[in-house]
Amino acid sequence: MKWLKYTYFIIVFAPAFVLSQDNSAPPIYPAPGNTAESQSRENVEAQRDSQTPVFRVNVYARSARAVNYRNRGGSTTLDMKGTELEPQITGRAKVDGKAGRLAIDVDLDHLERPNTKFGGQYLTYVLWAITPEGRAVNLGEVLPSGNGKDKLAVTTDLQAFGLIVTAEPYFAVTHPSDVIVAQNVVLPETKGFEEPIDAKFDVLEGKEYTIDVPVEQLPSTQAQPNVPLDLLEARNAVAIAKAAGAEQYSNSSIMKAEDMLQRAEDYYQRKQGRTPIGTAARGATQMAEDARVLTLRKKEQEREEAARRAAAEAQAKAQADAEAAKRDAEEAQNQANEDARRRAEAETARAQAEQQQATLRAQQEQSMAQAEAAREAAEDSQRKMQEAQNQLDEAERQREEAQNQTQQAEQAKNEAIRQKEEMRARLLAQLNQVLQTRDTARGLIVSMPDVLFDFNKYTLKPDARERLAKVSGIVLAYPGLKLDIEGHTDSIGSEEYNQKLSEERAGSVRGYLVSSGVQPDKVSAVGLGKSNPVADNSTTAGRKLNRRVEMIVSGDVIGTQIDTPRISLEPSAQNR
Repeated sequence: MKWLKYTYFIIVFAPAFVLSQDNSAPPIYPAPGNTAESQSRENVEAQRDSQTPVFRVNVYARSARAVNYRNRGGSTTLDMKGTELEPQITGRAKVDGKAGRLAIDVDLDHLERPNTKFGGQYLTYVLWAITPEGRAVNLGEVLPSGNGKDKLAVTTDLQAFGLIVTAEPYFAVTHPSDVIVAQNVVLPETKGFEEPIDAKFDVLEGKEYTIDVPVEQLPSTQAQPNVPLDLLEARNAVAIAKAAGAEQYSNSSIMKAEDMLQRAEDYYQRKQGRTPIGTAARGATQMAEDARVLTLRKKEQEREEAARRAAAEAQAKAQADAEAAKRDAEEAQNQANEDARRRAEAETARAQAEQQQATLRAQQEQSMAQAEAAREAAEDSQRKMQEAQNQLDEAERQREEAQNQTQQAEQAKNEAIRQKEEMRARLLAQLNQVLQTRDTARGLIVSMPDVLFDFNKYTLKPDARERLAKVSGIVLAYPGLKLDIEGHTDSIGSEEYNQKLSEERAGSVRGYLVSSGVQPDKVSAVGLGKSNPVADNSTTAGRKLNRRVEMIVSGDVIGTQIDTPRISLEPSAQNR
């Protein structure tokens, strides 16, 4: 029975834990010249009437400081202080450096119940760790006990962070709300390296979680006073996820959440006790949050796909317009040639008319009738010459219009090239933030050093998987990219051993990228063994540089397409 219980815990809670760590959205910092807090408030007001649910976050900055705590350096303390929302809050945080983790004990005094303070949608508090780079990690729920003294004991694998407490609709949220009620205060006796930053971090506007559900319609605002808090959170989480569209985009997950909620409701009706009700209700809350996050991601993917299609259609239209302009220019040129021919004929006619006039003047004495006829003929020739001149002027105007259309087509072509160059530079900068990347004629070459693999193995270290997850997120934002993965080794060992190790490492990288959402037909992998060193294999430093995996990122979307064919590894080699 114990193993069944542990299996249930993994199935129910593992997905929510994974999603709760996914805070990869890039921070949007406050505009220069404004204080961080006032800028965040302006962002909230600007988006207050938006109906686009979640995944649009504001960046909030406070004066809380982050601390790089000593590894295995014993315990140290910080003060916890209330913000302007709950200035009466006081408390203490104790951080104890353990082997591979930090233990955190937080005591908070005078913490009011959030639903009475901030509205019915806020049922609980959550303790967050904010890294100096602005990543927020949910450390756990701070349950308001009602007696003014609340505690929480947790652990984290983070090394440098600041602590804040926010009011939330349920415990399993993956981004902090803007209702920040408390933050840490570094004391003179606090041990560790204080990071000289303002903790800028992504926060959801307070109404983002319930933007599709009016507060007065949330289950928690209509429940009886004696309903357990865990069950209220579960009801709200399921209602919010369904309002976000989970039934359409993540039906299996929301159905599991509803089944677990129904079990909790059954336990509550049959008065089974706090533990069974809380276990089922918290499981339902986490499943509902998973369904909501998956729904929002799928909606964002649909939006990006629509934008991609619109861009492709616009490019096709621009190309068609350019071809039409070219045809119009050719027609205008032909018309200009025809007008030139007519002008020449008019000049010939004018010369003939002048000759006729001279002849008529010489014969004027002989025949007045012939002179009058000659005059009329001359006037008729003059009229024709004027008409020809008008036609010539019209032809010149049409030629100028054709030149303008040709220039516009050329400008459109240059703009397309510029956009590709800008996209290439932006992609290079984003990849360089994750792994060392250089721009070459083959494409953008992303280099993974040997230290990201276990020694003489092809298994990826956790740091390697984290960086590859970021690379896959960047690549997915640029549809049409192609990745060629090349494995390299130093000269130590046999030819066969080095070839196999390079293939397996390249295959591991490819397999992880595919599992992260990159299309398999866009990723190839090949092992080159020791055949392509970049440094001298006779030195330790040189061999270290030669042991690497390189990802060549190319594609017409960034103006580079690799023409040299690559041999992809067989699936069995990629997944070994």
